[in-house]
Amino acid sequence: MSVVTTSTDERRMSASLFSRLRTAGGQADPFPIYGELLSRGEVIPAPWGGSVVTSFALCDQVLRSRDWLEPDKQWRGRQPPGTRWNASSSQEMSNTLAALNPPDHTRARRAAGTFDRSTVEQISRTVTATTARLLDTFSERLRDGEADFVALVGEELPVATIGGWLGLPAADWPRLRHLTHDQVFTQELLPSASQLAASDAATAELRAYFTALVRERRAHPGDDPVSRWTRTWDAMEPDRDKADEAVYFLVLFVLLAALETTSQLLTTMTLLLVERPDRWDMVAERPDSVPAFVEETLRYDPPTHVISRVAAEDRVLGGMEIRKDEMVHLMVGAAHRDPARHSDPDRFDLRRKPAHLAFSGGIHYCLGAPLARLEAQILLRHIVRRLPRLALVRRPSMAPRVAFRRLLNLDVALA
Repeated sequence: MSVVTTSTDERRMSASLFSRLRTAGGQADPFPIYGELLSRGEVIPAPWGGSVVTSFALCDQVLRSRDWLEPDKQWRGRQPPGTRWNASSSQEMSNTLAALNPPDHTRARRAAGTFDRSTVEQISRTVTATTARLLDTFSERLRDGEADFVALVGEELPVATIGGWLGLPAADWPRLRHLTHDQVFTQELLPSASQLAASDAATAELRAYFTALVRERRAHPGDDPVSRWTRTWDAMEPDRDKADEAVYFLVLFVLLAALETTSQLLTTMTLLLVERPDRWDMVAERPDSVPAFVEETLRYDPPTHVISRVAAEDRVLGGMEIRKDEMVHLMVGAAHRDPARHSDPDRFDLRRKPAHLAFSGGIHYCLGAPLARLEAQILLRHIVRRLPRLALVRRPSMAPRVAFRRLLNLDVALA
């Protein structure tokens, strides 16, 4: 196999493309830029160092292989001073499930458990009731003219679902949602100094909130996930302080994962539904197409467009030489539009066989995937059954992000 050497011109071209991704236009519609990235090869140099992976096959390969690791606490500690990896929010995230490698990941994942059938059924009843209540309010607002789906439904359903499951006071939900929006900047591809500062502050407040919650549940245990995780960790870890710390990091991870990406899935799904009347009619006439609509949404415009990994050893990927500890950025948003994997990839098509990387892969496959799918499917069924057809009033604005997509508004009206 021949190994490609990286030229200055290649990095300069890559820098130009990523600069466009960070503009308002690039964030509103990154897919033409992804097409240019794909045309330059399966693996291309990142302008800031490391490499960018664009093809579906190689992104899937990296996610499934144990030869590629999360940028964990040890890796972050080896990075030069003054980088994003030294930020306090980044250091905090390095202790969460999403940033652990085996054997630490194996232990934490076992303690986390899974959403088993009885849990999903219990949550399903909550999601159904919450969806009905939110759509009542949404319908009332529509009678007065236009309504913002993001504010009234898209951001409310995930926080009510996970907040209710964790037993968090409803009065705290708006603040936790706001903190999550700021915290996620530390997980962005190229966060600015001001974004990192906002993330650091939000992370510190989340730590104070959830460590107090863990202490309260230890003192007054109940039949809730936090109490159950405390009992699980007590059986695994004799040091109570370390056990409480592990529970805190698990609760933090669950909240962040359940709010940010699920909200984006619900909002993107609804945008795709309302911007084309034929899609609305099709789902309304064929309720059995709801799961396919959700899966195609996850392929067409996933909540997370970039996932990062580091090489465990020196290796060659897609003809590019990657050194040990060097980072690769998996451009999931581009990989989902890879014509080598999907024919006519820019077309939203419910007849596709589901194939996407929206929930990552391998040992880090998303713990909350069943919950995200549940919320999306219940919401979509309720929308087309309860509401008359809706129309998009204006194109939504986007948050200044590349890796984690977020629509700031979705203004709709009766068609």
